[in-house]
Amino acid sequence: MKYFFYATGILMMSLGIALTIESGFGASPFDALLVGLANQVGLTVGSWEIIIALIMVGINSLLSKTRPEFKGLLTAFIAGLSIDLWLYVLQAFAQPEMWLSRLLFLGLGLLIVGAGIACYLQTHVAPIPMDRLMLLIRDMSGMGILLSRTLIQLFFLMMAFLFHGPIGIGTLLTVCLGGVILQFFMPYAAKLIPADKSSSFNE
Repeated sequence: MKYFFYATGILMMSLGIALTIESGFGASPFDALLVGLANQVGLTVGSWEIIIALIMVGINSLLSKTRPEFKGLLTAFIAGLSIDLWLYVLQAFAQPEMWLSRLLFLGLGLLIVGAGIACYLQTHVAPIPMDRLMLLIRDMSGMGILLSRTLIQLFFLMMAFLFHGPIGIGTLLTVCLGGVILQFFMPYAAKLIPADKSSSFNE
């Protein structure tokens, strides 16, 4: 059953990412970096998701002083493919034109991303390396998900600027509200999905 929630969480997160990108108001710092790299260097947004995930696997290994957690690449691979798929579907069938529909895309995207991440994290199957880094910072510093996620977002915001990613009001909202939304959904995910007693991602 946990694999059902794992797959559902990734698909939800990917849909939310695609919605925020297509809103035109600016994507999250990390996703803005992916779009910037895709536009400036080439390849797809999902491809850069996988490439950066591979780099972060090495970073996480150094921080945790453990063997590289390559299973996290599985999540990144599925997420990368899903993002490209959702972007294709939205661009083909649901392009927002009015500012109200674009705002709806942004709002729904933020909520769906938070719910999706909380859902798949709670399964303890294989966090995306960026989310594993968030959890490592939380555990090493005791700052909590809110602050650790915000710090990571700020770093990727600077990188997105360098690669001319789509930065706007949506980016600011993601930085300010992304951690809050995730923290809001984590207890609900914990109640919905049976917890692994050997490890916990909850506050």
